[in-house]
Amino acid sequence: MAQEVSLREAYGQTLLELGLENPDIVVLDADLSRSTMTHFFAQKLPERFFDCGVAEQNMISIAAGLAASGKIAFASTFAVFAPGRCFDQIRMSIAQPQSNVKIVATHGGITVGEDGSSHQSVEDLALICSLPGFTVIVPADAIETAQAVEAAAASYGPFYIRLCRPKSRLIYDQDYRFRLGRAVTLRQGKDAAIIAIGLMVKEALEAAQNLKQEGIDCRVLNMPTLKPIDEAAIIDAAETGAIVTAEEHLEHGGLGSLVAQVAARHRPVPMEMVALHGYAKSGKPDELLVRYGLTAGDIEKAVKSAIKRK
Repeated sequence: MAQEVSLREAYGQTLLELGLENPDIVVLDADLSRSTMTHFFAQKLPERFFDCGVAEQNMISIAAGLAASGKIAFASTFAVFAPGRCFDQIRMSIAQPQSNVKIVATHGGITVGEDGSSHQSVEDLALICSLPGFTVIVPADAIETAQAVEAAAASYGPFYIRLCRPKSRLIYDQDYRFRLGRAVTLRQGKDAAIIAIGLMVKEALEAAQNLKQEGIDCRVLNMPTLKPIDEAAIIDAAETGAIVTAEEHLEHGGLGSLVAQVAARHRPVPMEMVALHGYAKSGKPDELLVRYGLTAGDIEKAVKSAIKRK
């Protein structure tokens, strides 16, 4: 069985390593450092760690102020709180002035599980992608997470990195190299293309393997960077004649919407979107993924539907 590793822990450990190397990195949290894993940084570099309490709006404003003073500011909380609770502060203090703030939000999607719909962030990508100038990343595993955080620290400007709560199966090995704004072709195929993000990448790979047994040859792409999205990869994927997107987010405003915009402009093909269509209930993560249609089996059905409309 493939190894499962926490994306949050990869973030926290990488952030500490970067902080030890670069004295300009500062970290802010909103009373959730043991969940977001910024506590690693806080323990070793307390003079550059700021716990803002349950005050996410203030956290964002302070992060913007620190960035204006020349710091590289990482601000973390749950995805439901940032961008949700502090969208105006993000818009005014980070997006418009293009502040050098990196928002790393954990507990994205419905796999926060038993915390219920109040803590299940399913609109965050739509909100953050609506803001000009933001770079938006949804890593597929811990290895990609670490490299995405490194890329954010090395690049000037606003970043949003979305991480899930549960441990996730490793997709990549240590030779993998994340490239900002570039999709990764994990499997070649000619009959249809599956484009996925986050924990849905492993479901996409499983779906493609199952479909192969039925004679359907699927290409699988991981699209870790939503903004700027890899338009060339989407146009190439459209050569298969059918595209299916898969994401742990509402159908509106996330990966599916962004891919559809590119396909509509350059190469329209039949599309299906495996995504949420409303809010979810409380439950165990795996049970919720089944209940709300976010499994390999659901991707397989979507692929067959898209191929029929070629």
